[in-house]
Amino acid sequence: MRVAFKEWAVIVDALGRGEQIVILRKGGISEGRGGFKPEHSEFLLFSTLFHQQRESVVASAQECYDTIAPNFPPADRLRLEFFAKVVAAQRLDSLDKANSLHGQHVWRDEVIAERFDWGRDKTIYAMAVRIFRSPSAIELPMLAAYGGCKSWIEIDQEILTDKATPVLTDAAFTDKLKLFLEAVGCDESSSDVVGEFPNFKKSSISSPTTAA
Repeated sequence: MRVAFKEWAVIVDALGRGEQIVILRKGGISEGRGGFKPEHSEFLLFSTLFHQQRESVVASAQECYDTIAPNFPPADRLRLEFFAKVVAAQRLDSLDKANSLHGQHVWRDEVIAERFDWGRDKTIYAMAVRIFRSPSAIELPMLAAYGGCKSWIEIDQEILTDKATPVLTDAAFTDKLKLFLEAVGCDESSSDVVGEFPNFKKSSISSPTTAA
């Protein structure tokens, strides 16, 4: 697997601990007028760290940030520990719908509102992801090509995921997925990004991990 998804380190931590299964994304400046697109259904998690993250999450996640930050890799190193499989995805076209996910993630409400309102298109993508942890973290050189305000990155070498294990049991993940689907008003088969982006194919809850 080479595809990686950039996400705040404090969010990767919450995903990796099984605290949340939700990813919300609007898009970065480098992604152009079209904004974020859920182009991939399986991807590595590429952690990023900057101080503003701390003020953008709830108090419990701020405490996690304080633990993560001192141990984050130096600027010339990239650490990969988790990969994700998208099980459900939905484009949310109202802030009320985005706010319905309150309590299922660690972002502050104001941050979600800012993301929703950014740009001309008043929407935000919500993805429910199954997270898998590698037996040991992989550290690679941080390349200049990985920089910029963009969601998707291609790692310069193949990363094997066949020995990774889910951070949540099937039962625990199913419970969280049910809450997600109820909040956004869809089921797995009706997630609207599948029709919008034909190359996007969601994974099943218990599909085996594979090397891509």
